[in-house]
Amino acid sequence: MAFEAILFDCDGVLVDSEIIYVDVEREHLARIGLKYELHEYMDRFQGLGSTDFWAALDADYQTLGKGPLPATFGPDLDAATQARIDRELAEIKGIKQLLAAHDGPRAVASSSRLHRLTHKLQHTGLFPYFEPHIYSGEQVTNGKPAPDLFLFAADKLGVDPKAALVVEDSVNGVKAGLAAGMTVWGFVGGGHCHDGHAEQLLAAGAHRVVDSHDNLAALLISESTAA
Repeated sequence: MAFEAILFDCDGVLVDSEIIYVDVEREHLARIGLKYELHEYMDRFQGLGSTDFWAALDADYQTLGKGPLPATFGPDLDAATQARIDRELAEIKGIKQLLAAHDGPRAVASSSRLHRLTHKLQHTGLFPYFEPHIYSGEQVTNGKPAPDLFLFAADKLGVDPKAALVVEDSVNGVKAGLAAGMTVWGFVGGGHCHDGHAEQLLAAGAHRVVDSHDNLAALLISESTAA
């Protein structure tokens, strides 16, 4: 293999959840007076670690002069998101075929909370392809765009970070992979990806961008043959 291991983000790469999260979050935030244009929201928050995400929302809300976020906001958002996930979540086309054909070390490295991450992988039948190498931003000090999570996952796999490939759909994730010294390929095959998404990932430093798991699989074969 050209790469000793592949580290996959989850939301928007393995499962088509980003489109659900963004829709529910923007709807609930608008109800309390925080209205974001879609591109603005994606640019600021997609892939951001959970702690930083909530801190940024709280700061934005306080600029409205209303104090901290309402105590009920987080639980209400979680409940609404979970209901949509349970009804609608599916894996992204082609990922199971890619994983079935790939026989090297791999891990999930996601900003999602660990219990939510595990649920999404179990719900879509992807859990067995990765277990036990399923890692959350909750397990490190600094979330993406810091490199901590990817370095943590590489250490658990026992691979040199420089020999690992990261597959990411967000600017924050791309920055995290690069900061970890890894090769980073942007992925724009999720339902949330918009015009200009590929260009944003390349501008953030992604080494290349792929638009489907079929193309990703073909590139992995090509890289392996070349190596």
